[in-house]
Amino acid sequence: MLTNPGLRRLELAWGGFYVGDWAFVVALSVYAYRHGGALAVGVVGLVRMLPSAFAVPFTSVLTDRFSRHRLLTAVHAARALTLAVGAVLIASGGPPAAVYATGSIAALAATPFRPTHWALLPTLARTPRELVAANVSSSTLESIATVLGPLLGGLLLAIWSPAGAFVLAAVLFSGSAILAARVDEEGTRPRRREHILRDTFAGFRTLAADRDPRLLVGLFVAQTFVRGLLNVLIVVTALELLDLGGSGVGFLNAAFGIGGLIGAFWVLKLVSRRTLAYPFAGGLILWGTPIALIGVWPHEWVALVALALAGGGNTLLDVAGLTLIQRIVDDAVLGRVFGVLETGSYAAVGLGAIVAPGLVALAGIRGALVASGLILPVLALLSWRRLGQINHRVVIPERELALLRRLAIFAPLPPATVERLAMNLIPIHRPGGETVCRTGEIGDRFYVVGAGELDVAVDHAPPRRLKAGDVFGEIALLRDVPRTATVTTLTDVDLYGLDRDTFVSAVTGSSASSAAADALIEIRLG
Repeated sequence: MLTNPGLRRLELAWGGFYVGDWAFVVALSVYAYRHGGALAVGVVGLVRMLPSAFAVPFTSVLTDRFSRHRLLTAVHAARALTLAVGAVLIASGGPPAAVYATGSIAALAATPFRPTHWALLPTLARTPRELVAANVSSSTLESIATVLGPLLGGLLLAIWSPAGAFVLAAVLFSGSAILAARVDEEGTRPRRREHILRDTFAGFRTLAADRDPRLLVGLFVAQTFVRGLLNVLIVVTALELLDLGGSGVGFLNAAFGIGGLIGAFWVLKLVSRRTLAYPFAGGLILWGTPIALIGVWPHEWVALVALALAGGGNTLLDVAGLTLIQRIVDDAVLGRVFGVLETGSYAAVGLGAIVAPGLVALAGIRGALVASGLILPVLALLSWRRLGQINHRVVIPERELALLRRLAIFAPLPPATVERLAMNLIPIHRPGGETVCRTGEIGDRFYVVGAGELDVAVDHAPPRRLKAGDVFGEIALLRDVPRTATVTTLTDVDLYGLDRDTFVSAVTGSSASSAAADALIEIRLG
């Protein structure tokens, strides 16, 4: 991955974003606690996340409509400007409500960030292994940021004030904007623009029609609800249960990040795995169980170790789950599906933040930790069977994948897209002397010849012979016209079919692939 300049810059921008984000969040949480206690921390979490949850379906449309690296550049620049304003407000003794507002605006500006990053990765990765490695890198850098960000934020709180952490975040976001601006999206182009509302809810429609990504997104949202609970519980645990002071909030968050960083080295083993659903379930269990242990044994070293374990679970969860979604969902709507994930995540984090104070009041700090920690392991066990079915779905047929990679029309596509096409191929057997498609029919499939021979008849021209590795059916699909030829089997043949929507979406999503298809069509029509 280090040899891929686009991925390298994208990952560094991702890391810079999260170092700044964690420093800012720790500073804002302590600032809120000092001005209103645990309830203020929860309210600030809700105010930051709830508007963003409503905005994500609309902002994620931008991911599939415009250049993704330019959108990321704009996100980083907007965050830098907003937090610079927040630093000035804190340093000048401005009203807390105005400071909280800058936090909410910064969260709102970031709503396209994660969907755009995740959707951009498969287009930059050159091999399937590089895609998994890129996801590992993203999770690793996020874990490093979870260490550095809170530590730097805690340090600046100790020697200066929350304003210092805001300044640091603004500088880091500016650097990320410069890096994102230098990412090259070679071979990709903006999608066809439809009605804004139809575009906005495409991600929801995709999940409504396909239960597998729906389950993965649902479990991710549950994890972020627990994250929202933990955001408040860490502050209360550090300041009240363990009496660690304001810097203890940073240290506990840093322990989470250290665990994620350590876990990333083990998660590298996933690069060669095709079946990732069970590691995803393991990440859910490892994420939640240690939180419950803090409630059972409320000691400083237990909290540090438990949060480190949860951080390792977070890395495992992210790498396995995000790679599964990238492999299953069509790139044409991938950004918007990740937008749905972000919508649910923002809402869940905000809901968790506002539920946490009530849970503490009802069950005490220890009881709240135990209850919060049990949510994800229970959901993982309930979903175990369905996750096993997802494992079977994402097993990639290597023979068919190799066949597609040899075709000029698919060669320019990102590896993740070709993998998805291979998984969607429909095997078809036809005996000799049978007509596969006829001139004038409505085209509904693109065909690849796996074995055997066929004749292609166009009007009164001499028949053209097709053999293994040849393709047909693309003209009717890409030009939206009836079939232009009659194709008949000469021998028993093995074909692979791709339905219209899957084929058209893949080819038209890449300028190079579309150009190869146009060249093939020109030759045949000529």
